[in-house]
Amino acid sequence: MAYEVQGVVARGKGEPVTLETVIVPDPGPGEAVVTIQACGVCHTDLHYREGGINDDFPFLLGHEAAGVVEAVGEGVTEVAPGDYVILNWRAVCGNCRACLRGRPWYCFATHNAKQKMTLTDGTVLSPALGIGAFIEKTLVAAGQCTKVDPRAEPAVAGLLGCGVMAGLGAAINTGGVTRGDSVAVIGCGGVGNAAILGARLAGARTIIGVDVDTRKLDWAREFGATHTVNSRESDPVEAIRDLTGGHGADVVIEAVGRPETYQQAFYARDLAGTVVLVGVPTPDMRLDLPLLDVFGRGGALKSSWYGDCLPSRDFPMLIDLYLQGRLNLGGFVTETIGLGDVEEAFAKMHRGEVLRSAVVL
Repeated sequence: MAYEVQGVVARGKGEPVTLETVIVPDPGPGEAVVTIQACGVCHTDLHYREGGINDDFPFLLGHEAAGVVEAVGEGVTEVAPGDYVILNWRAVCGNCRACLRGRPWYCFATHNAKQKMTLTDGTVLSPALGIGAFIEKTLVAAGQCTKVDPRAEPAVAGLLGCGVMAGLGAAINTGGVTRGDSVAVIGCGGVGNAAILGARLAGARTIIGVDVDTRKLDWAREFGATHTVNSRESDPVEAIRDLTGGHGADVVIEAVGRPETYQQAFYARDLAGTVVLVGVPTPDMRLDLPLLDVFGRGGALKSSWYGDCLPSRDFPMLIDLYLQGRLNLGGFVTETIGLGDVEEAFAKMHRGEVLRSAVVL
């Protein structure tokens, strides 16, 4: 029997979101219905509302979520009703060339639920990142559910579903930060500060946060930045070099997604250093770098998609560290709100007033 629940829907480009009745079908083969307990308000949801992802309106928004499995479909063995899970948007297939080579975090055939959630008039909804979690219950592929320790607070645990995992993974997985490294992070919003937290966890000696907003630089220090640079007031490339013995950082993580900040990251790294792009650019952006500089400086230029994470490996480990008091995931939750407050949360996020608003159900 299908479920009738309340969910947050974006009906048209740029229109304010609305709270609507949504029909969630019983799970089919390989699917699960999850009762959502909390879901973070991520910038990607705003991109969906603004038409920046695609035009498949109406969207069921929300994707950084934790909750409890309500029901599972035929053939599901990964999870069972009652399991406490974090939802992920990279359910690996196990059969593509990346998975078969032992690199499932690069899976080229990730999957979502096959059935569709609808409005009461039958209008098909497009769930954000295949999840759609600003809702009381949602339908996902069972592989999108990752079991974690149920002692973790849902508003905190859910953030690993996207932005916080992207930043942590950019440092630990993609950037390969290790003890003694120097790290610079350009852009100290939610993803950038998660990268700072990841660099600290990995044992970096020097961690430099760069931003134009003093409030975000204050947050960066709370998450482990040893130094901060306001790039409105000084050249960030020169400042990073000055703070690293004149050489540049071993790893520079660009968490803005703009050509000018990427160039800063490129020139702020040490010879043979690594640049990691985790900020998301828009389709019209182009990068112009002298090819001789790319050759002559050596090292690696990488992009980090979802922090190159493998949810089944990374989520339980990071939750355990959080429960041990070794990982300040709770610091990302600026406020908790209700389903009806998502539109105002978008405005606060746009104004830079919050790291994360978390919808709690």
